[in-house]
Amino acid sequence: MRASRLLSLLLLLQSRGRMTAQELADELEVSVRTVYRDVEALGASGVPVYADRGPAGGYRLVDGYRTRLTGLTTEEADSLFLAGMPGPAAELGLGAVVAAAQLKVLAALPPELRSRAARIRERFHLDAPGWFRGNEGTPHVAAIAEAVWQQRRLRIRYVRWAQVEVERTVEPLGLVLKAGTWYLVARADDLRTYRVSRVLELTALDESFDRPEGFDLAEYWAGWSARFEERMYPMRVTVRMTPNGLRSAQVLLGLAAARELKDVEPQGVWTTVRVPVESLDHAVVDLLRLGPEVEVLEPPELRDRVIARIAAMAAVYEG
Repeated sequence: MRASRLLSLLLLLQSRGRMTAQELADELEVSVRTVYRDVEALGASGVPVYADRGPAGGYRLVDGYRTRLTGLTTEEADSLFLAGMPGPAAELGLGAVVAAAQLKVLAALPPELRSRAARIRERFHLDAPGWFRGNEGTPHVAAIAEAVWQQRRLRIRYVRWAQVEVERTVEPLGLVLKAGTWYLVARADDLRTYRVSRVLELTALDESFDRPEGFDLAEYWAGWSARFEERMYPMRVTVRMTPNGLRSAQVLLGLAAARELKDVEPQGVWTTVRVPVESLDHAVVDLLRLGPEVEVLEPPELRDRVIARIAAMAAVYEG
């Protein structure tokens, strides 16, 4: 803990110049007495820190001194090399930049952190896409990223969900990578989200735009994601499940159902729960995957469909 604080004190003096003991204490959330001891420890370790006396005095580093440390702790160095994500960086046209940045950071790290970072790259690998799906073709993502940086309007030809092609002139505000899929957040008449793999053609226009005041990409994405999931799972059906059914449902019924069921405690042999579904047709297929571990209670139409499907299946095997 103290080593981390000493490093923070050193970097504060390096970045801000002269600081009083009270200012350092406020930044580090320690007492002034602790700052005195830490400054002495830095001096004893060879860091050229000294005190200016008088009302306008304070601690400062010798002019021209720069630590060769990056300020990274062991955990921070580890996370840097875990977060490289070369695939998405390459799609954005930044693959070489990321590689060069990592080389520079490696050169600046102390020997013990340098060897650890090399082991991290050898032993850990991040694969963003979900199972049973490859990376989608996104030939336009680098051009979109450039337009986001430059705040330039784009004209795109885009395939909507119903396989209808449309043309839009949009103001690109940001890119989001979700489970291996790129999404463009842009303003047309209002804020909209476009799946980048569905962009067929793209033209960068020589027209700049001003970003909406106060727009926060992460905040927008959180709200849009929640609304998207509500649209995808507009219905709730009532079922009862065995304890084994509750466990299996969290794997077999998708993430929306898993969130609903993760804190449900079994209430004996059967537990009645509400489960989100895309539609009655989807519900029949999904719930039958749980076999005798689930029984549909409501709505009656879904119960009738499940009974009819089971009867049809039994007839096939009896025949």
